[in-house]
Amino acid sequence: MSGRLILASASPRRLALLAQVGIVPDEVVAADIDEQPRRDELPGALAVRLAAAKAEHLATRFSGDFVLGADTVVACGRRVLPKAGDEKRAHDCLRLLSGRRHRVHGGVAVVDPKGALHSRHVITTVAFKRLTKSDMKGYLAAGEWRGKAGAYAIQGRAAAFVSRINGSYSNVVGLPLYETAALLIGLGYRGSGAT
Repeated sequence: MSGRLILASASPRRLALLAQVGIVPDEVVAADIDEQPRRDELPGALAVRLAAAKAEHLATRFSGDFVLGADTVVACGRRVLPKAGDEKRAHDCLRLLSGRRHRVHGGVAVVDPKGALHSRHVITTVAFKRLTKSDMKGYLAAGEWRGKAGAYAIQGRAAAFVSRINGSYSNVVGLPLYETAALLIGLGYRGSGAT
């Protein structure tokens, strides 16, 4: 199936991850959608719904193309951790993650050139060491937490906090690469780098 690839995301991490496996979108366009969780919505359902909403939002504008949407949700149990917008919220997230396991839910959605929606849900379990006051103070001062789900970036300084990971590392960074590439190729995408 022919068609260009449109990445429905403003995330430089997702673009870099795709490039890592040789997939280069033809266009990158931020999808402006409401990302608030619905009442009693489970973290995995939220990740998939937001990924689908991003892809569908741009699919009408780019009909005949592949439109890829993705979302990452960090959760402790059923509790969805926010994207940290301020230092207090970041501190609260780190305190909650300290010394325990949490799950990172990745939602991936593709609207194919015929307009059909296809989605995947990927779960990675991450265990954090018990964080000291010094750990948290240093991490907060570095500012890597800004805008990150759960207030951390595993590909940065927070890597020193991770004692164990079970599942897709790239999912925690922002896009599960194996599942994304398999989904695109399975749908017939033959753009740059796809095999």
